[in-house]
Amino acid sequence: MLKTFPQVSSGQNVTRQVLAEAPELMVVAFRFNEVGATGARHSHPHVQSTYCKSGRFRFTVADETFEIAAGDSFIIPSGAEHGCTCLEPGELVDTFTPRREDFL
Repeated sequence: MLKTFPQVSSGQNVTRQVLAEAPELMVVAFRFNEVGATGARHSHPHVQSTYCKSGRFRFTVADETFEIAAGDSFIIPSGAEHGCTCLEPGELVDTFTPRREDFL
């Protein structure tokens, strides 16, 4: 079933759009429109995979800090505190299991 979700603000110069969802899985695009835009540090019970579609970002996951660019991907374990800073405008595609009910 094809469903279109709205683009919503997810912080200053950051938007979020659910691309697909089911109870077991959710795919979400985050667009960072300016250098320095941030994904605030947070944690959640979901396992998250992050794929960098474009741009460049500095991530902190738990106590590890690293940079990613287009084509890179990684996993964030359930409960791990994480956040990012945009180094070059771009888009991240995140997958959550189970889905993020708070994004619906």
